[in-house]
Amino acid sequence: MRAVVADRYGPPDVLHVRDVERPIPKKGEVRVNVHASSVTRSDCGFRSAKPFISRFFTGLRRPRRTVVGTEFAGVVETVGADVTGFSVGDEVFGFRGGSNAEFVCVPGSGAIAHKPVGMNFGEAAATCDGASIARACLKKVELREGKRILIYGATGAIGTAAVQLAKATGAHVTAVGNTQNLDLVRSLGADELIDYLTEDFTKNGQTYDVVFDAVGKHSFHRCRASVKEGGAFIETDLGFLWHVPFLALATRWIGSRKVNLPVPVYSKEDVLHVKELIEAGRYRAVIDRTYPLEDVVEATLYVETGEKTGNVVLTVSPTA
Repeated sequence: MRAVVADRYGPPDVLHVRDVERPIPKKGEVRVNVHASSVTRSDCGFRSAKPFISRFFTGLRRPRRTVVGTEFAGVVETVGADVTGFSVGDEVFGFRGGSNAEFVCVPGSGAIAHKPVGMNFGEAAATCDGASIARACLKKVELREGKRILIYGATGAIGTAAVQLAKATGAHVTAVGNTQNLDLVRSLGADELIDYLTEDFTKNGQTYDVVFDAVGKHSFHRCRASVKEGGAFIETDLGFLWHVPFLALATRWIGSRKVNLPVPVYSKEDVLHVKELIEAGRYRAVIDRTYPLEDVVEATLYVETGEKTGNVVLTVSPTA
């Protein structure tokens, strides 16, 4: 099968498409014929091994898993022993390492579900990563009607997911983005919009129950005055890994404002939750660009510009 492989850590050009052995489903797994996948910020971090501490999870000297990618949408091709809930021919989507390939094996009890009705494979493949990370973050702050949240970087994969998930709780959402994308976040349900090119939200005197930095461009120190007493600051980017965990621990006992650095689990519960919202018309995937699998290096270079809006999709099958 064709797959995107990285035999070593490094820049995007360590990625290449080659033929590898088709995976064999183990007991409790299904094999999915992947029609579409994606390139995410998480994928870029795993490939580059930055920060270095990520190697403790992916392999110290070189990647333990050489086929890259994490999101998929496709059709169940083989069902392993003891799998319930899935049959050959089912259209599915979810999250699994090694998904930038024609086939991927996924535990039936893992982060996989039937594809939402009315959603195509490309859209389904652009759903799970941003939604799972955003959901892990928002679980920590227990949003509800009347709560005010500001989402900085509201037009990225995590940001567009966070806007929609926050609105689903009834919270009042202020979205921060650039001029050209404000209409997009308005269409996703944001109540207020701030153009960061013309206004600095940390200096406008407004305060929020939650300030959610979805792109890792701010710090708690800079945003502290924008967080209400008893509120929370959420950081998502590993670029701040060395100091945010210490702040998260310290603010559990010192001060009324908390710092959170949630770690997503990528569970079946996450996939089913976003599927339910999609089918209820309360969530949609935002896709910036689509590339064929063979153009994965170009797609990755674009993701690493930090300029993407929503998600970048890789088509593996023409039907995607």
